[in-house]
Amino acid sequence: MQSAKRPKKVGTWQAVGGLVAHFRRQAGLTQEQFAEIANLHVDTIRSYEQGRLALQDHRAIEFDELLHTGGALFAVVDKLPVQERMPAFAQGLVDNEQEAIAILSYETQVVPGLLQTEAYARCVFESGYPAVADETADQWVANRMQRQEIWTRERPPVGHFIIEESALRRNVGGPEVMRDQIRKLIEANEPAHMGVQIMPMDRMPHACLDGPLVLLETPDHDRLAYLEVQRASFLVEDPEEVSNYHLKYGMLRSQALSPSESMRLLERLLGEQ
Repeated sequence: MQSAKRPKKVGTWQAVGGLVAHFRRQAGLTQEQFAEIANLHVDTIRSYEQGRLALQDHRAIEFDELLHTGGALFAVVDKLPVQERMPAFAQGLVDNEQEAIAILSYETQVVPGLLQTEAYARCVFESGYPAVADETADQWVANRMQRQEIWTRERPPVGHFIIEESALRRNVGGPEVMRDQIRKLIEANEPAHMGVQIMPMDRMPHACLDGPLVLLETPDHDRLAYLEVQRASFLVEDPEEVSNYHLKYGMLRSQALSPSESMRLLERLLGEQ
């Protein structure tokens, strides 16, 4: 397997945080005073100012109003691409995902992020350990929803998803959340450029027991593979390696339930919730 690329060092949010600190000091406020008027914990303010927490649009607007900056913070944040708002370990995926003409995804543990409902995504993030702050969870959910805007492009990418049945039987967030999530998967199979297949739990042989996999094709027709485990990621560019993953994915498609069988299973699962 190709070795992991070292995540690029991104200083964007340190710069934005420096602006927040600068405007706060200009307003004559300590971090504690600013936290109080912003109705946030002081540690959250420190995280923003140190660049450990990305400043989302709604928070930039709020800070502009509180610090009387004339909209300066929002003007900066609003111009940043979606990949800048992602954790460093996932930026390699998002950099290419936003322009991809084809995305093939196999997921084992949860519904793929590009097909998650907002409530399902929130439950996934809030289930993480160690726990993340509410502000961070809100940010990650907003980022995930923004990533899904690729499906509304004038020419959206071809999308195909294979999901383990066991992931759909995990009761993430409770019956109501799962009902909405399964409905979204059913709807995702309707457009001509989309497809969803389910890998049944009892299916053997199985071409991808090694774990989840995302395959991307760029506008220049370069093919990439993205592998992620815990908080580490691998962006594979070597053509021979990527070809092996495409062969693996092709076999996986033949082993999974057909699209019509997959839809029938999703309908059954919907009735069980």
